[in-house]
Amino acid sequence: MTGVQAFTTGTAALLDLDPYRFPAALIDDAPERTPSVCGRVEPGDRLLPAPEPASRLTTPLEPTDRRRLELHAALTAAGIAPLPGDLDAIEALCQLTDTTHIALRRWINRAV
Repeated sequence: MTGVQAFTTGTAALLDLDPYRFPAALIDDAPERTPSVCGRVEPGDRLLPAPEPASRLTTPLEPTDRRRLELHAALTAAGIAPLPGDLDAIEALCQLTDTTHIALRRWINRAV
């Protein structure tokens, strides 16, 4: 096909659209309410309540678990997606000391 294909304007064509790619598509003959592009709250939106500080877990993370979270956060902020084979290397890096881990995160952040 070399030309542009136009969609029909009926609701049957709208029901065929993927709701994740086209959140404004009609589903069950009613428009789906989605947040606006600017992230403003629209009338009828329900906001989640603020978390209560008393409901937080009091158990601190182990140092290796904390380092793993910090390393994943640094890689995500740098736009680096670890591959499945990289998880063993991340585990080995999390066993290092805090000072070595700080230097590693600093190197990742400067690489961006």
